This record gives sequence, structure tokens and C-alpha cells, in this order.
Amino acid sequence: MSEPVMGWVVCRPRAARRVAMLAAALSLFGLGVASAALSTSVQAAGDTTFAIESPKAAKGLMIDVVHAGKRLVAVGDRGHILYSDDQGSTWTQAKVPTRQLLTAVFFVDDKQGWAVGHDAQILASTDGGATWSQQYQDLKREAPLLDVWFNDANHGLAVGAYGALIETTDGGKTWNDVSDRLDNEDQYHLNAIAHIKEAGLFIVGEQGSMFRSSDDGQTWEKLEGPYEGSLFGVIGTAQAQTLLAYGLRGNLYRSTDFGSTWEQVELNAARGALEFGLSGAALLEDGAIVVVGNGGSVVVSHDDGLTFSVFNRPDRISLSSVTAAGNGNLILAGQGGVRVATPTGAELLLK
Repeated sequence: MSEPVMGWVVCRPRAARRVAMLAAALSLFGLGVASAALSTSVQAAGDTTFAIESPKAAKGLMIDVVHAGKRLVAVGDRGHILYSDDQGSTWTQAKVPTRQLLTAVFFVDDKQGWAVGHDAQILASTDGGATWSQQYQDLKREAPLLDVWFNDANHGLAVGAYGALIETTDGGKTWNDVSDRLDNEDQYHLNAIAHIKEAGLFIVGEQGSMFRSSDDGQTWEKLEGPYEGSLFGVIGTAQAQTLLAYGLRGNLYRSTDFGSTWEQVELNAARGALEFGLSGAALLEDGAIVVVGNGGSVVVSHDDGLTFSVFNRPDRISLSSVTAAGNGNLILAGQGGVRVATPTGAELLLK
């Protein structure tokens, strides 16, 4: 069986959200799966191949962008990791020991962070993203990791294709496969993991799969979600036990009881928003929620996710991640790299 993913169709393996962007590495968002984008690494075990330094790295495909303290850190294609100390005006390329596509990044403070990606790789940084070392790689898995979350400097979890769930309790010195903690017999791809305020951890993935944990990932409960299509992301709001899950065709759902019940959030302000997958989100310091997706979709809520204003950027450049610039503006990541935009995403301040 095949499934439409962000405007195109792939046959299994079909890793939603960030894996959908693997094809974008060569045929940006919508033209089909490029074999090279889905290939496994040719890097031999024990070899260290660093990402090629490029002055155009900030204009290439970037999949995720987050804060490391006041610093911004973005990850993406060809092992590129960038950081900015001036609210996104300029970017510096980090030294990274891989050329594989990186799909997600997470920092617990201004120094310690982890990035995940192809070949089930996990990279770590102790200097705010300036330099990285490889902690984990599983070439035999032949599947990417898609998201990563850490509770503190010691305990972290990474999720990925074919139901992968791996855990560390020592800051990444060792990683253990704990996929059997999930009731996921069909090995649905796990696309995102997030912490929900005063509730616990939540995972979303392929075919609308959902799992929640109230004990930091030691045990998990499988949920019957509101949607049978793939969900690309999940984010907790400023309110306790409240979260948003989003995915294909602009589908967006809100729960106020840690996923027990759901209501669909209608995005009727622009019909075009419903045609595109939503792929990344951020909770801003003032409680606002920004969700971005393919076709340049930017949707913003100022009422804890009850309603959203919708804007489809005229350039239709697909977006995969968003965060605050630190000065009221937004950092948009995706096709075309990392760029600074106004708070609504409507106008690019730095192209």
C-alpha cells in the first residue's frame, strides 16, 4: 500500500514528516523520492567523514532549528549544522562528523545538545553546537532517527522509522533499544516526541499512531487517535496536559487531557492551508504557538491553540521547523535554508 506524504506518494518504507524531507534533499518537496536521498551511508565503520564546509550551507535544506540558550542551532542536509549568535542575521557552520541528513536537534541548556539523523546516528555537543561528536550509529538498522528529547543531561530518548525507540541514562555514553516498550506491532514510524506540561511524554507517528508516558518513558500507553493519516509532530502548549498534534493535509488536533480526547482545529482562514502537511511547531515565550508546513504555510495561535490565523507565504517555500529569533521575529527553516521572518511569518526580513 502507498500513502500520500506531504504532496507526493511513496511506498513503504514511508517515514513521515522529516523522512518525507529526505526526498526534498534532491527534489525539493513534492517531485518524488530520489534514490540517493533514501540510500544508506557509504561511510565505512570506524571512518570519520566530516560535513563539507560550504558558504551556501545556510541556504541549503534545513530540517530543524532550536535554541541553545540565546544561540540558535539548525540541522539539515549533508550533515550541516549551523549556529547563530545574532538572532539569525548570520550563521556559522559547525564541525560535524557526518555527511548524512540530520533530522532533529535538542538542547537541555546552552551547552549540551544532541542531533539525530540517517544511519540511526546520534551526535552530541558540549559547547552550544559549535563542535559535535558521534555517540551512536546503527548502519544495520537502515533507517533514520527522526526526533530526540532529553529530560536532563543524562536521560534522553530518540524515535525513528520502523518504530525505533532508543534510550540513554548516562548522557549518551550508551544507548539501548527499548522499542519493545511500545505496543507497535506494525512498527509504524515514530515521527516526533515531546514533553507535555504536567503530564508526561507523547509520541506521534505513521497512520495516526499515538503513545503517551507519565513516567518519562519507562512505560507507554497506546492511544486511539482522532486521525488515521500520518502525524508529523506534536507540541505541548502553555496549559497543563494540553497538546497539539498535526500532520497531513493541514490536519491539526487539540487535546486538553493528555490525549484522552481530541477536537479538530479548523484552519478555514485560507483553504490552501488544508492542502499542505504541517510539519513543525514552536511554543513562544508569550504562549503563542506557531505551526509551519509545506507550501509556505504559517499558522499562529494566541489563545492556546483554540484558533489560528493562517498565512500561506507567496513564495510557497516549504517549511519544516520554526522558532523565535529572540527579538519578536521568527526563524523559519526548510527549503532554502534558515531565514528571519516577521512574527506572522508573512515577510522575510533577511533572505
